[in-house]
Amino acid sequence: MNDIEMQKIQEKAEVLIEALPYIQQFNRKIIVVKYGGSAMTSDELRENVIKDVTLLKLVGFKPIIVHGGGKEISRWVEKVGMEPQFINGLRVTDADTMEIAEMVLNKVNKDLVRNVEVLGVRAVGVSGKDGGLLKVRKRLSDGHDIGFVGEIEDVDPKILFDLLEKDFLPIVAPTGLDSEYNTYNINADDAACAIAKAVNAEKLFFLTDIKGLYRNIDDPESFISRLTAKEAKELLDKGFVGGGMIPKLGNCIDAIEGGVNNVIILDGRILHCLLLEIFTKKGVGTAIVKDEDGL
Repeated sequence: MNDIEMQKIQEKAEVLIEALPYIQQFNRKIIVVKYGGSAMTSDELRENVIKDVTLLKLVGFKPIIVHGGGKEISRWVEKVGMEPQFINGLRVTDADTMEIAEMVLNKVNKDLVRNVEVLGVRAVGVSGKDGGLLKVRKRLSDGHDIGFVGEIEDVDPKILFDLLEKDFLPIVAPTGLDSEYNTYNINADDAACAIAKAVNAEKLFFLTDIKGLYRNIDDPESFISRLTAKEAKELLDKGFVGGGMIPKLGNCIDAIEGGVNNVIILDGRILHCLLLEIFTKKGVGTAIVKDEDGL
């Protein structure tokens, strides 16, 4: 073995040593990963996200995946000759669209189960309808009826605790039932936030299509790697955050106030972003914590 080969091996050992305290700290802790965006549409990214989550499971974490499927739903809606419609960023979901959405989400769910199982970890795919996991009511958008879009009223996490106890990796599709047992589509960010609070997750990860938060989106140097929930509220109040990041940051703050210790916004297009965030000192995303002492 030459010096270069030895150096590479030593570098790998150093990476493992750096990861050790984080593995010890979060062993047997529940984490929730909201999986969506471009990371779902690229085969390479999808495979690497699943590898990351599977590795976390194998080293002692207790992950739960909550996935979206918006782009795929739109593709299928167009395929059957319908026009996707949105009001204030929310999909108008009539009965036909709901049927398509549930079909697509179920397919995505079982594909993810397969991807995890291939790597030797037992996974179970459920929806918010299973075991009464997500109870919803009709959600309006500025007074507009947008159909079968649900707002979460209650979470019963028993099915998730049962699966985790039996050493399964739960994968959740964001649909739920109302009081009359009608099926509703749910925003996946909302579902992930509600589930993270209900299971007292240590960490909640949002995989997105941007690196994280910026004080000025046009200035890469203004990237924020860490802030408190209070500082996040100030960013919202002062208008530093816009577009689709407004509700996402709102979910982050809600999760922290609901008992989640850490919420991290990550660019899902970065290979192994979860491992880089968890097992390195600096991380690669924006972490929102309860206070300055948050881990």
